[in-house]
Amino acid sequence: METRNLSSNWLKLQKKNESKNGISKKKRKANAKTVTNVSKISSSSKKVTNKDQALKILDKVTQDLDSKTIGSSKVCKTATELALWAQDNDINKSDLEDAYNLSQKINNGLSIIPDNNISTSRKTDVGKFLAIDCEFVGIGPEGTESALARVSIVNFYGHTLLDVFVKPREKVTDWRTWVSGILPIHMKNAISFKKAQKLVSDLLVGRVLVGHAVNHDLDSLMLSHSGYLTRDTSKHPPFRKISNGKTPALKKLAKEFLNIDIQGGEHSSVEDARATMLLYRLHKKEFEKLHRAKYGNHNHNSNYNKSEKS
Repeated sequence: METRNLSSNWLKLQKKNESKNGISKKKRKANAKTVTNVSKISSSSKKVTNKDQALKILDKVTQDLDSKTIGSSKVCKTATELALWAQDNDINKSDLEDAYNLSQKINNGLSIIPDNNISTSRKTDVGKFLAIDCEFVGIGPEGTESALARVSIVNFYGHTLLDVFVKPREKVTDWRTWVSGILPIHMKNAISFKKAQKLVSDLLVGRVLVGHAVNHDLDSLMLSHSGYLTRDTSKHPPFRKISNGKTPALKKLAKEFLNIDIQGGEHSSVEDARATMLLYRLHKKEFEKLHRAKYGNHNHNSNYNKSEKS
């Protein structure tokens, strides 16, 4: 999704809100305090009551998008990023869909609206819940064996905590670029396997790890994690139903339950980790209910953010 399209759509959304309230752009800039009616841009369960703040949100969104250049890593390039970005900016699902014509692309994924009282700093904190995903390259005579080449970890809100390229300890015989997105040039600033292992290990201490076939990622890092502190979207019974009891592909889950398309070409471990976290968040209550039935109700919630508990 190009920046110019994002900017154009948000301008349309902004004009739509202005026309609804009979407010011209000049009048709004001259005196935002005269606003008597603004359209709803908060979640269905919470309303923005400060009218000036409501308009400032739309202004900031447009200005932020206008200031970005095409290709900037900060621009929402994927449906997953857009879903998370919408949550963090408290934008209403229906307004976002109208602005971007995304009704068929994003559905339930946008229904997870965060607590408006959660600060930006808390959204970027490590928190208690992490999602992991890795990318691999081929090693061995035919490149059929896999070696870790990238590892990404995001927090409960999809904020990237770790995203590093990792130098395989063996000779790479197949970069698998078409699916992994990994190129030889990425190894220029890649870190050693041991360093990547240490970074991940330090983040996991005492935290809940969410992943899709998460043991595969842990095995590639030669790490283990308590089953009680692990949530695997590939093993969640409701998710497995769509694959007749077999392990469902993350791409299929994202489409079926989030209504978003991922892995359209080269994979991104950041995007996949975010999609995994979105799946967990959307079905968190059911995940935890099944988890308690299996492991019991241990008390490890003392350090959770309030929003992460909900």
